[in-house]
Amino acid sequence: MVTSALETIMILLSWGYCVLSTQIAFSNFSMDNDVRSSFIQRRLRSQERREMQREILSILGLPHRPRPHVYTKHNAAPMFMLDLYNTISTDPEPPGYSYYKPDLPNQMSPMVTPQESRFLDDADMVMSFVNLVDQDQDLLYQQHRREFRFDLSRIPEGEAVTAAEFRIYKEFIQERNENKTFRVSVYQVLQEPPNSEVELLLLDQREVWAAEEGWLAFDLTATSNLWLVDPEQNLGLHLVLEDSHGQRRNPRLAGLVIGSGPQDKQPFMVAFFRANEVRFRSIRSAHGNKGRQSNRSKPQRTVQDALKAVEAATGNLGLSKEGCKKHELYVSFRDLGWQDWIIAPEGYAAYYCEGECAFPLNSYMNATNHAIVQTLVHFINPETVPKPCCAPTQLHGISVLYFDDSSNVILKKYRNMVVRACGCH
Repeated sequence: MVTSALETIMILLSWGYCVLSTQIAFSNFSMDNDVRSSFIQRRLRSQERREMQREILSILGLPHRPRPHVYTKHNAAPMFMLDLYNTISTDPEPPGYSYYKPDLPNQMSPMVTPQESRFLDDADMVMSFVNLVDQDQDLLYQQHRREFRFDLSRIPEGEAVTAAEFRIYKEFIQERNENKTFRVSVYQVLQEPPNSEVELLLLDQREVWAAEEGWLAFDLTATSNLWLVDPEQNLGLHLVLEDSHGQRRNPRLAGLVIGSGPQDKQPFMVAFFRANEVRFRSIRSAHGNKGRQSNRSKPQRTVQDALKAVEAATGNLGLSKEGCKKHELYVSFRDLGWQDWIIAPEGYAAYYCEGECAFPLNSYMNATNHAIVQTLVHFINPETVPKPCCAPTQLHGISVLYFDDSSNVILKKYRNMVVRACGCH
């Protein structure tokens, strides 16, 4: 019987070699007929690409691919959000992988303050909002008071505001009196014409020096939560500038950048969110599942299946498989054609786990106690239980910075996206 078994294995090896040779020959024949098969190849690649896009969008929690009307990174809000992204993306990648490239803005000083870094630690999503009011037009009607409006209707359901700020840039002002100060006040609009006079609620204010330069941040946390609960209350903000004598002045006299100033210093609003409920991925359509189930119900043996059978038959001849470990896998957002709405990263190293979990399990395989027992039982009686599986034992998250359909910028953290360690389970 031993001789018969060896003969069978040799026949399988010879057959496998012939199949492999045939496969190589067929591959060469296909290369000679690229013109004839190129249309089919392009169509398959397009289908696979669309399927990948649907799956990844589902993981990102997006119902569709965003199509922003403005997607420049050089405006103030995207640059600030890019600073936030870099703040939480500074962890070095594991050695041996060079795909990750941090996207660092080219500026002398970061826009993110220590307080905002703390806000970021407690948040799972950050969103910036552009001002909807034409400041140059507003200047014609209000010389000493400026209006700002922000659309919060794009905030996903289930997100609660943990912190929010209105940010405006102040440039250096040359004054003879170096101690000259101004008071900057931000008000919430409670009522507005034509039904009544403008009614304002003071939200935050601060004193600034004429020579002071940099971003001024005003707290909007309570107001943002009110606007989320009752969107009709979102009537905007008013900013008022007063000199040291309490006289209202044009905000530009204090160096506040409004309207026709540089785009990278335009005012904006930013809000930090944390999910207050568990959200699951949307269920695939019945049509899509039906197609995949029908394919599973009719399995077809391929050349690869036959070669795997030969490989399994030759396992006792000293041809051992590689043990369970992490392998390289890179997901490129640019290759998916998403560079117009994803700001950073261009892609990320996801990795995957693959390899044999066979007796004896080595220490580097990070096997669980259950996997060790299962391996012993499988070794004694392979037909009783299967071998343990090679699977991730440690997963890390990534952060993605992108535009939505309204050209607002969103920074969102996604858990369990990167394999850091593998083991037998």
